[in-house]
Amino acid sequence: MIFLNSVSKFFGQKKAVDNISFKAKEGEIIGFVGPNGVGKTTTMRLILGYLKPTKGEIKVDNLNPIEERIEVLKKIGYLPENNPLYNEMKVKEYLEFVAEAKNEKNKEVIIKKVGLEEVLSQKIEELSRGFKQRVGLTAALFGNPKILILDEPTSGLDPIEQEKIRELIKKLAKEKTIIFSTHILSEVEDVANRLIIINQGKIVYDGTKPKGKGAVERLFKLKVKS
Repeated sequence: MIFLNSVSKFFGQKKAVDNISFKAKEGEIIGFVGPNGVGKTTTMRLILGYLKPTKGEIKVDNLNPIEERIEVLKKIGYLPENNPLYNEMKVKEYLEFVAEAKNEKNKEVIIKKVGLEEVLSQKIEELSRGFKQRVGLTAALFGNPKILILDEPTSGLDPIEQEKIRELIKKLAKEKTIIFSTHILSEVEDVANRLIIINQGKIVYDGTKPKGKGAVERLFKLKVKS
């Protein structure tokens, strides 16, 4: 479904992504982790076609994200780290706007699934950060994408809101492929079924999530230090 082969990305002389390769299959929940500034967001933007790789090959359902970007974006729902929303709009107005743009016919079903009914009449700027994340996630789900790419989806949320978003991600994984980045390693333990660790632009671990409380953190520290 997602295929990266020997992909690198340079910004000037800086190598942000260094010869990475991986495949993501249907139904996988991939926890994509690493220190700040090591290439997580860059990799996500490469998959989306927002950035062009300096070298290497990327395919999404056998489509090239640069040459066939519109078709690729129809297959992917994206929640960026700094969730861009039209704060002056009411939630209902914003979601109707996105639903029309993505030709979504079942927006009420998705709104209910994400749990936004109670805030539809509020302005986005009045919402808590947790509800703003839910608005962004709802917009990402419109158009019935096969893939979700979520960049720090629970960043800045309180523990209760974090738990709600995690449970929602687990439910969505029954029908989608999900790649999510996070700095909360216990979140990977709870949600992911596969772990990719990236450090200094290189993938240093790609495999099954280790089992046991604290196992992800121990592996992370080992791989990042080495």
